[in-house]
Amino acid sequence: MPTVNGLTGLIMLALQLAAIAAGVFAVFHAIRQRTDAFTAVDKLSKPIWLGILLVALLVLLLPFGMLFWMIAVVAISVYLVDVRPRVDEVQRGPRW
Repeated sequence: MPTVNGLTGLIMLALQLAAIAAGVFAVFHAIRQRTDAFTAVDKLSKPIWLGILLVALLVLLLPFGMLFWMIAVVAISVYLVDVRPRVDEVQRGPRW
């Protein structure tokens, strides 16, 4: 049976791996989208979002402090929850 410290470490590792996976997904999603789709939905431009996501992924991969880790997770979450659905919608067109 794992100790409390061991269990906390396992939970933090699982959260970090999930955040890295989400970051990789967000970067590849942003790369595949048209450049004009971002500005069409009144979001930051594609190069800016790619920069934000790549820096966030770098922060998750390198041993930065917890504050930077949380900022990176928030940046990735904003892209996945707010930007990605709108960019997908504008490229898909109206649903019939």
